[in-house]
Amino acid sequence: MLRRALVGYVRAVADAIGVSVEGTSCEVADTVTAYVALSRRSPRHPGRDLMLLWNSRQGWTLAVETAPAEPPLVVSRLGGDVVPEPALVARFVADVLSASHSGAWTTSTSRTAADRGALAARLERRARPVVRRS
Repeated sequence: MLRRALVGYVRAVADAIGVSVEGTSCEVADTVTAYVALSRRSPRHPGRDLMLLWNSRQGWTLAVETAPAEPPLVVSRLGGDVVPEPALVARFVADVLSASHSGAWTTSTSRTAADRGALAARLERRARPVVRRS
């Protein structure tokens, strides 16, 4: 159930950002993580690929791709909810990649999602499109 919910959530985030789901991956093991390859580049890191990383402890991080043996170079972290709405993640990415990014999204506080059952339920809710009733 957790893997299915994570895949749905990451697909919703990729769709909100405007990237193909083929550039995403998820893993549910000791940790719960996701990866989204970004097609845009940062003005501060021209010529370097960017990625969006998610884990159940810290939420979303935008980082510069590095060599496999090196840790990613963090550009910014999305504060607040560990499982934010996909539209908020898209605004975060767009703002961080703009030339005027102020760093206001970054947070250094450690956050952790609830137990795996509660995490799956939260991911699943965020993955569903919002249906507006008239």
